[in-house]
Amino acid sequence: MVRLNENQQIVNLVREGLKQTGGYCPCRTERTPETKCMCKEFREQIADPNFEGYCHCLLYYKDNQK
Repeated sequence: MVRLNENQQIVNLVREGLKQTGGYCPCRTERTPETKCMCKEFREQIADPNFEGYCHCLLYYKDNQK
């Protein structure tokens, strides 16, 4: 299950950054299709059934709890 970070301040900060970058990860300097939110790196991580953790910018969290 993928969910938003429980820390609303982080969510607000990242969402504001996403608005300013046109939807690209505000934590990355490159603006490529791979860094468009939800970024390629996190999509690949969540495809791994054993991965649990945050995306690079801490907006999303993948929880392996069933």
